[in-house]
Amino acid sequence: MNWGTGILLSIIGFIVIIMTMVVISVRMEGIELVTEGYYEKEIAYQDQIDKEQVTLDQNRDVISFNAQKQLLILDLPEGAKGTLHLFRPSDAELDQKLSLDGKNLGAIEIPVGKLKKGYWKAQLNWVENGVEFYQEKKMNF
Repeated sequence: MNWGTGILLSIIGFIVIIMTMVVISVRMEGIELVTEGYYEKEIAYQDQIDKEQVTLDQNRDVISFNAQKQLLILDLPEGAKGTLHLFRPSDAELDQKLSLDGKNLGAIEIPVGKLKKGYWKAQLNWVENGVEFYQEKKMNF
């Protein structure tokens, strides 16, 4: 075997490896965008930033997580309405959305013990006295 044959076999081997990786990556399932309508939401992201800033200016933590009791606790004032999105980045099929009507007095306790273990984001949008707020809490249970 001479140098020319060795170089040719190396190039052919490299091409085979690259083509195998391309075929495997094309056939993979479960590759999806983080959220539906990603590009439309990106255009309106300044509104999201404004909601987060208004929430930070309030200097209060609305979402808390009790790991021992496996409860997500929302401390919303009476009359606030909104939605809670339990977001699982690794599997969109596990996502859940809950509507909050504002009729509850005190803290709202949401059991999360039956959710699949792993990394979750609790994303809370609510309206209080005509002002929109947003807070996000990252959890791992």
